[in-house]
Amino acid sequence: MMNIQGLMKQAQMMQKRMEETQGKLSLQEVEGASGAGLVKVTVNGKFETKKINIDKSLLVPEEIDVLEDLIVAAMNDAHNKAEKLMEDGMKEVTGGLNLGGLKLPF
Repeated sequence: MMNIQGLMKQAQMMQKRMEETQGKLSLQEVEGASGAGLVKVTVNGKFETKKINIDKSLLVPEEIDVLEDLIVAAMNDAHNKAEKLMEDGMKEVTGGLNLGGLKLPF
């Protein structure tokens, strides 16, 4: 049976590894797209939007609502990919342990 000091030491080591992993993942970027790639959004592991690329063919004033919908779809795609990136990175730290949908403190 493990003593409480051993458990505390393991918890501290896991916390340190989680912080290091979060730091590394926050530097990575993922790209979300919509409209067959006509709109692309790049976000980092902190879910900060870094870049938006819009194909010039979408710049038609009469169809601004289509462009707005495509931007929203690309943002959602990018955020989903960033969330998956974080989940995969945390699985390495926790050894695949499911922490019940625990959201990371960014």
